[in-house]
Amino acid sequence: MQQLRRFEDYLQERPEPTGIDVICGLKHFSIITYAVPVERFAGMIPDRFAIDIVSINGEDKGLISVVPFIDVDFTSAVYPFPKFTMPQTNYRIYIIDKQTGERCVWFLGTTLDSWTLAVPRYVWQLPWHSAKVSFDCHFDDATELYTKYVMNAQSDWAAASVSLQQTGEEVLSFAGFPNVESALIYITHPLAGFYHRRDGKLGTYRVWHKRLEVKP
Repeated sequence: MQQLRRFEDYLQERPEPTGIDVICGLKHFSIITYAVPVERFAGMIPDRFAIDIVSINGEDKGLISVVPFIDVDFTSAVYPFPKFTMPQTNYRIYIIDKQTGERCVWFLGTTLDSWTLAVPRYVWQLPWHSAKVSFDCHFDDATELYTKYVMNAQSDWAAASVSLQQTGEEVLSFAGFPNVESALIYITHPLAGFYHRRDGKLGTYRVWHKRLEVKP
């Protein structure tokens, strides 16, 4: 049973960047989330973690999100460094760190359309993979809605095709959660992630962002 949560308990001040921290803006950002039978995740995450279960119609589900966007002005948050703009799609499962109790994500990997892929893939050993990505989107500034949102990614690791649209009549609703705010904290605000590095070791990262103002 998912608990009642409030954003005021989860929002944090932005930490001072250090080391290899990066900063960027996001364009055409969407989160597409699927409820999947828990047994589908068997063997995918280390014993240290547990699937953050959501009960939907009496069935235990785990949630997995596909997150396409374009990195805008991606650069070092600490040192003078060139800025890059590049399409990216993240794939993540929602989990609980049993050592700390923190709700976080298991990062399956990402696809990136950029020659800079070599740095995270080979230097940092991240599970990042090559893709050829196109976005064809139209955002209406007057209504603040997408009249067209199409993303296609050609990739040997995770091909994707996304088509979304908004009319302004949709209403946010999430089965398995006590209210919308609790669901949005779960889906949009995990700040810690873990993953299998390409060398087999356990990797981790942390992110920071403001509350995301999402629309269905």
